Amino acid sequence: MMMSRSVKIGFTLLTLLLIASLGLNRYLYHEVWTYYVEANSVRLDPLGLKMYPPSALQDISATNQPVVLFFGDSRAAGWPAPTGIPGVTFINRGAGGQTSAQVLGRFTEHVLPLKPRVIIIQVGVNDLKTIALFPERRDTIVSDCEANIQEIVTLSLQSGAQVILTTIFMPGQLTIDRRPFWSPDVIGAIKQVNTFITGLQSDRVTVLDTTNILAHGTEQTDPAYTQDFLHLNAAGYEVLNQELRQVLPKFLPIAGVGRLEQ
Repeated sequence: MMMSRSVKIGFTLLTLLLIASLGLNRYLYHEVWTYYVEANSVRLDPLGLKMYPPSALQDISATNQPVVLFFGDSRAAGWPAPTGIPGVTFINRGAGGQTSAQVLGRFTEHVLPLKPRVIIIQVGVNDLKTIALFPERRDTIVSDCEANIQEIVTLSLQSGAQVILTTIFMPGQLTIDRRPFWSPDVIGAIKQVNTFITGLQSDRVTVLDTTNILAHGTEQTDPAYTQDFLHLNAAGYEVLNQELRQVLPKFLPIAGVGRLEQ
């Protein structure tokens, strides 16, 4: 007996649903595994000090070049050195997934030995995104984040460096997988901490208002600049580097040949 048209359609739909279910389960398994691995990695190395062990310290004294250091979370870690700034050694000490407390905790080991002339700081979103999970701790999370950023800036200045402090990047377009772990309150917290950051501007602290640069003053980073919900693509970093090309020459002698150290 030939299969009726309605049965064929039903069978096809059932097959598609099964394939979609398998794909979704595979995606969810990958996400859970990723978070599980990250959580246990933090237990083994809470501050991420092993990410940049002493053996990774370059001998920069022989170059006679000023050091510009990117410092912070994954957004700092993904920030490439700007081109067109010769005679400068760029070093990156960003660490993915880190909160402001973790970044502060590794300042002595990851920053001081490099003796940077300028420290570029981007940190805070990993603190504030937890407000969606712990809404009752919102005010404490915000105040702790502000205090940690203040301390990172203070230690940077005490080291003799100039500071370029960026406001926290606004997120990109909210995706379905992020919805259960996100809250509009996070945006409000980002705005509050960014106001605090802006207030740290001084003769030795230059604040880059990334909300204007990347989000055009809105609550969402321009899709043209996003890699995913929380991270920038190459175009986004290039827009930021355009700003750095204007700011860095104020602090650095521009001569010779620049290079990027990993």
